Amino acid sequence: MTSQHLIPPLNYGMIEEDLYRSGQPNELNFPFLEKLGLKTVVWLAPEEPNQRFLDFVDDQDIQLHHLGVVSSMNAWDPITEEVVLEASELILTPKNYPMIVMCNLGRHRTGTIVGCLRKLQRWNLTSIFEEYRRYAGPKVRVLNEQFIELFDTDLVRVPMDHPKWL
Repeated sequence: MTSQHLIPPLNYGMIEEDLYRSGQPNELNFPFLEKLGLKTVVWLAPEEPNQRFLDFVDDQDIQLHHLGVVSSMNAWDPITEEVVLEASELILTPKNYPMIVMCNLGRHRTGTIVGCLRKLQRWNLTSIFEEYRRYAGPKVRVLNEQFIELFDTDLVRVPMDHPKWL
């Protein structure tokens, strides 16, 4: 019997229990993702995920929510408030778990969503930016940090049956 190596996708991390983040996975990451038992993928990049990943999602009966198309096609533009609110609604609905939030590299769009979520959890900005920078590496985008800082958490509709970590 051969042992299978489980390789997480680029910039993989656990946000909260049954809530994960990463960049776009490749075939080497599929066995790892399979172990997570995902029900939902929130895809934030403007372009479609690659076909192999779409096939994997389909084979695993995972719901794919492509929110990136709502925002600008320019990859350098910060994510829109509309996308953050739409993603928050999905993230705050426990029946969507286990869930992974991803974009191409799992840095900027994903990091902005996570930053806004942390703000909703009442984290201080220093901790939020430290986490954002840990995933963004040397490619920190000040516009994203500014977006997180100015994001109005009162716009987020928190459902009655929200996750216990909120």
